[in-house]
Amino acid sequence: MAKRPRTLSAAFVRTIGRPGVYGDGRGGRGLSLRVHRTAAGRISKTWRQRVRIEGRLTSVGLGPYPEITLAEARRQALDNSRAVRHGGDPRGRGVPTFAEAARQTIELHRDGWKAGSPLPLQWESTFRLHATPLLEMPVDRITSADVLACLAPIWNSKPGAARKARNRISAVFRWCMGNNLRPDNPVERAAVALPRANGNAPRHYRALPHREVAAALRAIRRARYIHPSAVLCVEMIALTVVRAGEALGARWDEIDVEAARWTIPASRMKAGREFSVPLSTGALDVLERARALSPESSLVFPSKTGDPLPRNAPGRVLQGAGVVSTVHGFRSSSRSWMAESGVPAEVAEACLAHVPRSKVVQAYQRSDLLERRAKVMQAWSDYVTPR
Repeated sequence: MAKRPRTLSAAFVRTIGRPGVYGDGRGGRGLSLRVHRTAAGRISKTWRQRVRIEGRLTSVGLGPYPEITLAEARRQALDNSRAVRHGGDPRGRGVPTFAEAARQTIELHRDGWKAGSPLPLQWESTFRLHATPLLEMPVDRITSADVLACLAPIWNSKPGAARKARNRISAVFRWCMGNNLRPDNPVERAAVALPRANGNAPRHYRALPHREVAAALRAIRRARYIHPSAVLCVEMIALTVVRAGEALGARWDEIDVEAARWTIPASRMKAGREFSVPLSTGALDVLERARALSPESSLVFPSKTGDPLPRNAPGRVLQGAGVVSTVHGFRSSSRSWMAESGVPAEVAEACLAHVPRSKVVQAYQRSDLLERRAKVMQAWSDYVTPR
């Protein structure tokens, strides 16, 4: 008869045939080998582990021997002990950690984001920087106090990042609620405790008075050590009042010089709709210079390597030229000029590719007002083109 050892050994586990439960000693983390005789008379050996989960001793199955060796069972027991210490549940109840739920949430949203969008990486960065205490916790055990501990330190000091963190963490818990992983959203309760912060007011981009845009464009043309393609891209943004991302990805097959029209595909538009931009004489001049600069490229504004310019290139152009404005601010400058010039609001908003918020207005206003926009954009070009 095999003598019961203080700790299990590979030889004992292999040879023991007497039914019973054999523990792996005091340092075995609750690991034991259960030996029993089946109805068919065979000897069956299985691994079990006793762990305390939420204050209660629980038995967790680790699998049969010899499929699971003693060394493998010990490794599993160690992993389970570590998981329990960090609030995990080794029973495999199907409740994901916050990190796993965040990955699922990002995947759910991915199809709705534009191709090449930086949002997946930005969401991952938000969770890594501002939700670290939550990442390894099962989502059904996270409390509003846990969420508050993540948001409170940055709520006033980094209001923009805090707002994004709150919204993105909340999106993960909405995914959890939709999958019956928890009945509530702890972000909503945490938000009640957060102070009202001025930094969480709507963001306004720095913008030049419209009378200073022409001087700014002259300044960027004179600036040294700036890649000329990036300068032309900024000029194009200022003259057409498109968003930076729409200009950075511009391709020659989108441009119809004869018709003086640039058709931006839906995949690059914020509203997800194809948009036609009327090209003024100033914009056509920019395109002519861009073609001469990179005649072989399919991109209108390629980088030195031939790839699209980086997202921060337009901003660096303004910085290098000493222009106190954001690239997005050109849209605000032009909108102010339109208002002062008597351009009807619906035409002005159409120039900026803004979609009416009202569903009723959207239903009735289906024209893109291209001809009227062309006149406005030509007048804007005449107003700001450096001479």
